Amino acid sequence: MRLLEMTERLVKGPLFGCRMCGNCLLQETAFICPMECPKGLRNGPCGGSTSEKCYVDETRKCVWYEIFKRAKKMGREDKLLEILPPMDWDKAGTETWGEVVRQISKVGARKFTGSLFIKNKEKKSEVWESVFRPLRQPEWWNGDSEYHPPAYEGTVSELEKRLKNGEFVVTTEVTPPLSASTNKLKEDIEIVKPYVAAINFTDNSSASPRMSSMACCKVSGELNAEPVLQIAARDKTRCGLQAEIVGVNEMGVRNVLCISGDSARIGPSPMSNLSILDIDSIQMLWILRRMRDEGIYLDGRKMKFPPKLFLGAATSPFAAEPVLQAIREQKKINAGAQYFQTNLIFDPDGLEKWLEELDKKDILSKAYILVGISPLKSFKMAQYLHFDVPGITIPEKMMNRMEKAGDSALEEGITIALDLIDSIKRKKGVSGIHLMTFGREDITKKIIIEAGLETKKNALIPDDDKNV
Repeated sequence: MRLLEMTERLVKGPLFGCRMCGNCLLQETAFICPMECPKGLRNGPCGGSTSEKCYVDETRKCVWYEIFKRAKKMGREDKLLEILPPMDWDKAGTETWGEVVRQISKVGARKFTGSLFIKNKEKKSEVWESVFRPLRQPEWWNGDSEYHPPAYEGTVSELEKRLKNGEFVVTTEVTPPLSASTNKLKEDIEIVKPYVAAINFTDNSSASPRMSSMACCKVSGELNAEPVLQIAARDKTRCGLQAEIVGVNEMGVRNVLCISGDSARIGPSPMSNLSILDIDSIQMLWILRRMRDEGIYLDGRKMKFPPKLFLGAATSPFAAEPVLQAIREQKKINAGAQYFQTNLIFDPDGLEKWLEELDKKDILSKAYILVGISPLKSFKMAQYLHFDVPGITIPEKMMNRMEKAGDSALEEGITIALDLIDSIKRKKGVSGIHLMTFGREDITKKIIIEAGLETKKNALIPDDDKNV
């Protein structure tokens, strides 16, 4: 056994960048090992990296964009849509070839060998799938590349209800406090709740600890304002994720936003272990969708009362070329995402190209899109976002406007935000905006009213959904 492990490591390492995870996915990832990703992502790139570089390790290119490029060249882009499982750590460091041989034996060695000479691609693929699919898709996961619509009827949250009714919604973020006091948090919630459909609470943004999103959601619920629970894969194990969802559902939290989370690389010192990532955001969506629709935990245990969830995912439209980014979005939809919350957008024309690629894949009919908008506070902020934050591009004209604004930079930033909203809200597939004011909750009212987005409704939780 050790000899087989050593041989596999020596052969697959140089050829494919194999990390000996014990659950080989090479056939689905264009024969490039996804475990080369510093964040260990097995279902596509994070929102922070670009086609030029990995933001965790800037000395190397993002391995997932290399996978995308090779898959496109080989005509295997459809393979990238399969929802791949998290690692079975009991198998980490072990060989896979022995399992392949045993599976070939089950299928029939003659049948498998004969498939090597079959010209019919469909028949050949069928035989190979019978060998390799059981290896990469264990029974406890059983991922696929199909779209799974929600199994429930109606809506489970006020946010989902408004979106389903065709309302152009506005959601916002309130920054969790640094301390145990919730006085400022409550003030901020009260300021924004009359003007938004739901309030998102970030989960240790920039890998810096703050009050948990779960605790903030509880406070929001007590103030009768609909919350969105944000969950960063960076800080969650598969066990912790499932337990937290069952817990917050009991508190009346229905809206969930699954994100990969910023790498500890950009967080404060001392830096935590970068190699620990139990699950990624797509795997989170898959696990939560199955909990909701099938009433099962990841280990197969049944639950009598499954959680009610409106599942969302984050997206960065400008992180890669639109056609590659659309594959990533389609995969999230297949995993269970019902709405997208985008990164900050300052280029409506570029957003249009991304939306067109989503439309080609019929994504716009399956998910609601909330476009990220933020009023620039200063020219310095504009420079930081443009040059230092991957996936965000600010056109030169806007940069010049902010530079010339001087002491009136915030007012100019609000004007730019209003111009963006006016342009974006007319685009096909856009269902609303996600307003990020980065601690300036006091300007939320001004932006929403001047944008003509004020409604008689607010972020109040309907009486029949209260359970806090």
